[in-house]
Amino acid sequence: MDFIEDSLTDSLSQPQRRKALRRELRQRRRALSPLQRRQAADALGKRLRSLPEVQRARRIAIYLPNDGEIDVTVLLPWLKRRGAKVYLPVLRPLSDNRLWFVHYHEDTPMVANRFGIREPHTRHGAHRARQLPPWALDLVLLPLVGFDDAGNRMGMGGGFYDRSFAFVRHRRPRPRLIGVAHDCQRVERLPIASWDVPLDAIVSDARVVRPDRG
Repeated sequence: MDFIEDSLTDSLSQPQRRKALRRELRQRRRALSPLQRRQAADALGKRLRSLPEVQRARRIAIYLPNDGEIDVTVLLPWLKRRGAKVYLPVLRPLSDNRLWFVHYHEDTPMVANRFGIREPHTRHGAHRARQLPPWALDLVLLPLVGFDDAGNRMGMGGGFYDRSFAFVRHRRPRPRLIGVAHDCQRVERLPIASWDVPLDAIVSDARVVRPDRG
């Protein structure tokens, strides 16, 4: 695939470069046709099902695709057959851009959060008891805006996952974190920030990237 030209961003500061890259990569995934998105989701599902950390996980956080994100819900029938519990991220009220996770199934009451993204209705009493803190998960599939071959990644910029999973740098045991994206969101290199939480793997419809942490 074509990489974003360095000349477009060399004259910008790092925050400006990240913003410009984020805008370009979001446009790339939005430009995919419905057929391309379905094909990418199917290919992603096959790659994810082959990973040992996915096969072992019993409490798995996914997300509902938004803004052209690659669709991980193709895994739901397979996860149900395995008896795995699936959780969705929910914006924590009165917190500094952090997430908690709520058990999800086909009958879960849903509402739109302040970004217009559907999430479990935590005010519903039966589901308040299904909340799970981030450290109690086995595996998290998180959407990416971009990634590179070194395993660096770019999110939406709100820092929700970075704040919620900052503990993985020093806590054991911890959930495995796998970023997912369309392969068209791959770039040659990404400007990274000190607060970016490292991932265990990045999976697209075309490849699996294992970051080399030295």
